[in-house]
Amino acid sequence: MDDFFRVKSVEEARRILVSNWECAKGTLALPLAHEEIALASALGRVLASDVVSSLDIPPHPRSTVDGYAVLARDTHGATDALPAMLQVVEDVVMGAMPKKALCTGQAFGIPTGGMLPLGADACVMVEHTEMLDGGTVLIGRPAAAGDNVVQQGEDIKANSGVLAAGKVLTPFDLGVLAALGYARVSVVRKPKVAVISTGDEIVPPGESPQMGQIRDINSYSLSGALAAFGAEPSILGIAKDTHDSLRSLVSSGLSSYDVVILSGGSSVGAHDVAVKVLDELGPPGVLVHGVAVKPGKPVILALCQGKPVFGLPGHPVSSLVGLDLFARYMLNYMVALSAGNAGILPGLAAAQETYVTARRGRNVSSAPGREDHVRVKLVEKDGYLVAEPVLGKSGLLSTMARSDGEIVIPLYSEGLIEGSAVKVRLPRF
Repeated sequence: MDDFFRVKSVEEARRILVSNWECAKGTLALPLAHEEIALASALGRVLASDVVSSLDIPPHPRSTVDGYAVLARDTHGATDALPAMLQVVEDVVMGAMPKKALCTGQAFGIPTGGMLPLGADACVMVEHTEMLDGGTVLIGRPAAAGDNVVQQGEDIKANSGVLAAGKVLTPFDLGVLAALGYARVSVVRKPKVAVISTGDEIVPPGESPQMGQIRDINSYSLSGALAAFGAEPSILGIAKDTHDSLRSLVSSGLSSYDVVILSGGSSVGAHDVAVKVLDELGPPGVLVHGVAVKPGKPVILALCQGKPVFGLPGHPVSSLVGLDLFARYMLNYMVALSAGNAGILPGLAAAQETYVTARRGRNVSSAPGREDHVRVKLVEKDGYLVAEPVLGKSGLLSTMARSDGEIVIPLYSEGLIEGSAVKVRLPRF
């Protein structure tokens, strides 16, 4: 119990877990395998290897407007009063190569996206032209070489790096990969996470709780958050407050999953057996018990059979804060190493972060030496976005339902002053 009161900072706790995990895993081991999936299913997945273009995009010069492909020097000095007169010799067909080359004094009709004919170096918008009988077009504006044209390779050059390993694939990335001819793409396998609730008082959602009992909330809120983080959660069930019950479920999780999450059983109560079970399933077992954060102080970070295990508080808000600060960090770290570059870790985290700037609605105090996570509701006052604290204990579900995000008061700060600018982190789940 004495160790519980020698809490670690968030950063210290993360370093302890990662360093022990690396020693147990081996620096050359690949935490998560790569898998090849259909491009249409790759949104939000993490790219497993660098993508280098094998071709120019676009593969040929093309028009960005509906109009006429011309030789720019044929239009020099053209005005509405004294237009250039060019002979239209062909209309470019979308998806087809022009049949002939353009010569001086000529123009080709061309649609947006059409391939420029050989010899043309600019396009004129149809709005700046007038078609006469006999196939003659009047050009009322001069064009410079390159006007309204996307050159070959202007978007992507052949043999250039396009996407880096570790990139969280966006809709735009999928478009790039499709343009490069990828029907399938290699991504990092999603981490598989076992989720276990603990407590004699916990019953499944489908059951009617008796006096003193409560339905299992955390298994479902944690699983939803894990899925939002890019993991693949599985709910293993509810462990009773007995050594054998908890050990059985944790052992099952360790045998088939990359990470195990427990909720409840992390505090210092007579019936909390998590610490003893995790120590037995080590080495090294429990690495950290207690972190300088509110809510979520009684978090357990452990390593059992080479796999990270997180013991989170039973209170729903505290549980989600602990998951966000430690499990999400570890999952991102595992994915980053699996992509071959731990340096992308900040980028993976940033892909899951959305902030807005607001003003503090009131003074908020904090105890120095503790990182406070304060849930807030965003309201508009006098043309400004104001972050009003949502007060309530960590066991109250309503604080989550009534809040729009959270602000973080740093470890050594004494609080925030009313009216000061703050960054509000919006939910990632």
